[in-house]
Amino acid sequence: MNKLDREARAHILHLLCEGQSIRAVTRLTGASKNTVTKLVVDAGHACTEYQDRVLRNLTGKRVQVDEIWNFIYAKNDNVAEAKAAPKDAGDVWTWTAIDADTKLLISWLVADRKIQSAMIFMDDLKERLANRVQLTSDGHRPYLVAVDAVFGEDVDYAMLQKIYGAEPGGEKRYSPAKCIGAQKREITGNPDPNHVSTSYVERQNLTMRMHMRRFTRLTNAFSKKIENHACAVALHSMYYNFVRLHQTLKVSPAMAAGVTDRLWEMVDVVDVLDAFEAKRKRQPKVIFNVEPWRIGSGYYVTVTMSDSEPKRITDTFATEGEAWRWVKNESVTWLYQTKESNAK
Repeated sequence: MNKLDREARAHILHLLCEGQSIRAVTRLTGASKNTVTKLVVDAGHACTEYQDRVLRNLTGKRVQVDEIWNFIYAKNDNVAEAKAAPKDAGDVWTWTAIDADTKLLISWLVADRKIQSAMIFMDDLKERLANRVQLTSDGHRPYLVAVDAVFGEDVDYAMLQKIYGAEPGGEKRYSPAKCIGAQKREITGNPDPNHVSTSYVERQNLTMRMHMRRFTRLTNAFSKKIENHACAVALHSMYYNFVRLHQTLKVSPAMAAGVTDRLWEMVDVVDVLDAFEAKRKRQPKVIFNVEPWRIGSGYYVTVTMSDSEPKRITDTFATEGEAWRWVKNESVTWLYQTKESNAK
């Protein structure tokens, strides 16, 4: 099979990280849409694995968290009428945590906006920190439960509750409501009132909308699959943390945080991808298959690992197509969770 060379892959990934859509990249480079899409997914998994490993024992002192909205396949109100909508169609939120001093994107999570997601996000954030921090969030209530459950008293936590005016109407309905004030609330510990802010993480949300075409509002470039969306976020975080020169810091956030000692180029990201692919080839082969129930109706998914016998790993799906969509969209997550569970 033909394979893009190192420079071609770096060029495609760079265009994507600078906000070009997949179709625009295909016109600029001559690569097929399937090739570009597969490269995004592979690079996303490689970037996730690499940053999960190196973004540890971070010594930041001030962390800001926020969530940014988007949708998969269709907005929530349109999912019911959408044709062949996947199970994960609808609104999706990307939780982000940024170091206010180094601007490092410490942690992110693509999920819903409920308490369980807040717990997972905060647990991941805490594992990456080496010391006590001052944490600031907006007024989203799940933060109260999650921060208390994960950090306990080992954090200086404050909320910045913004107060908005009336919602704009008419032709201005897509414009946000005007912020008319903000209220600071000390929740846990002794946070410094001068540093109770979410400005940096909100600016990072703007960077995400500018550098990922699928985050642009009112276009048809939105994500069609949750896995592709999450992989695009992981690729962006790698570019933002390691490759992109921060205008104020004059270095990359990863350099400012001491994670790396040099400014990366996109070919370095490709090297991470190549190493990830080589490692994956050495791993035991995993085969997913869809089987019909012999008694009753419906289908289920089996997995065969190495020389083991096939094992059922899902409940019943109504159609064979739904079962195969699970394999395409969620099997990677299942494998990761299985490996994590076995490691513990």
